[in-house]
Amino acid sequence: RRHLQRGCRGLYPRLRIRSDRYGVTVRTRTLPGLGLDEWQRAARHLADAWGCVRVAVTRPAPGRIQVRAVRVDPLTEGLTWVPDGSAPADLRRVELGVDEYAAPVYLRLDGVSGVGIYGLPGYGKTSLILGLVSRLAPSPAVQFAVIDGKGGGDYEDLAPRLFAFTGDDLEAANAMLQRLVELRERRAAVIRRVLGVRNVWQVGPSAVWPLVVVILDEAHTFFAQVKDGGDKDLRRRNAVAAQNVILVEDLVKKGRSVGILTVLTTQKGTADAIPTSIRDVCAASISFAARTDEAAVAALGADIRQYPEASPVALQDPAYIGVASMVVAGRPGFTRFRCPLVEDADVARICEETAGLTADPLMLLEEQ
Repeated sequence: RRHLQRGCRGLYPRLRIRSDRYGVTVRTRTLPGLGLDEWQRAARHLADAWGCVRVAVTRPAPGRIQVRAVRVDPLTEGLTWVPDGSAPADLRRVELGVDEYAAPVYLRLDGVSGVGIYGLPGYGKTSLILGLVSRLAPSPAVQFAVIDGKGGGDYEDLAPRLFAFTGDDLEAANAMLQRLVELRERRAAVIRRVLGVRNVWQVGPSAVWPLVVVILDEAHTFFAQVKDGGDKDLRRRNAVAAQNVILVEDLVKKGRSVGILTVLTTQKGTADAIPTSIRDVCAASISFAARTDEAAVAALGADIRQYPEASPVALQDPAYIGVASMVVAGRPGFTRFRCPLVEDADVARICEETAGLTADPLMLLEEQ
């Protein structure tokens, strides 16, 4: 088959065009003098000519060009997702939402022991967590524990699918963290005997050795130090908070190979909220809207200053509720994406339907 048509003035590429609700995807071949650089330089003119909000040109393979043009902005369009209860086919990653070109965005799970989720109240942190749980809950190879620093009712619907839960009580959170560190230590001691490998991701999580997702919502609640003024009770409280830092640091630094993933959410990723010994070893960071450049840098690192269009400071408009910025493996710079809204009733339904899969990982370990 020929992919070029000869005209009286030169060569013209044959285009393959596919449309969807957001715009079009155009695929073609390169020509002499018309390669990736020329297409990319023309992208802005194509956006104007086609009436698109943005156009991206990529090279999926040598000699191939792909043009993605969107007329409807996926970042400002409302997006919902209704879970169907099917288990994820691959636990090495989980879908978060769609990027500014409506392509799916994934969070890597394998080889990751810590994820930081930051942003102003009401901009999507809890919604993202509920969506992640809804996607992973149908898998018997995943178990969940929640420590809710807000102490509200955001996680009531998840209760049937949680093997452990506590609210904003500092000492109750400390007791749960100690138990989770015990799980981490016991898994590390027996993993080679039980699984025959040093890293669970060499064989993948299973119902008997599940991926344990630990969620600390408003995590700063459990780390904060207060002026004690010599008060004995406050000194004891600060000692518990300091121990919480040590316990969470242990999980984030050492949980990867034994299949423990710790997810922390807080409004600001600054050192006064999340100790740098924890924040800086989280392999993935996601930021919804931030008020200041300082908060954006704390969440995503100093490189975000080189990409002002992706800065979470630019996401404060109500149109961007549910939109976040993160680094995605294999993509340059930072990627903005919209996470879908999952209705509370659907979250409750999935957790009720999968309640029979809930198991305490420590008890599972004792059976092996």
